[in-house]
Amino acid sequence: MSEKVREYISFEGRVQGVGFRYRLSHLAGHYGVTGWVRNEYDGSVSAELQGLSGEIDLIIQSLGQDRYIRIDRVTRKRRETMPEERGFRVR
Repeated sequence: MSEKVREYISFEGRVQGVGFRYRLSHLAGHYGVTGWVRNEYDGSVSAELQGLSGEIDLIIQSLGQDRYIRIDRVTRKRRETMPEERGFRVR
C-alpha cells in the first residue's frame, strides 16, 4: 500500500464560475481524498488534497478533461499530512 501525501495545489485558467470546486469535491469523494478547495481573489482556485499520489494525479487529470474548465497552470507543493483529517470541504 502506498503512503498518503498532502499537496497544496493552485489552479489558474478558466477555473471560477464553471463548477470547478463542485467537480473537485465530487472527484475527491470518489477517490477518498480529503482536504479543501476555495476560490481566490485573483481568479485562481487553491486546494489542499490528501490521499495517494496517483489519486491526486487522476483528480487533476479529470478536471482538465471537463469541457467547461480550462486549466492553464497547475502549481503543486508538498505539505505535511494531517492524519486526523476526515472529509473534504468547499470553502
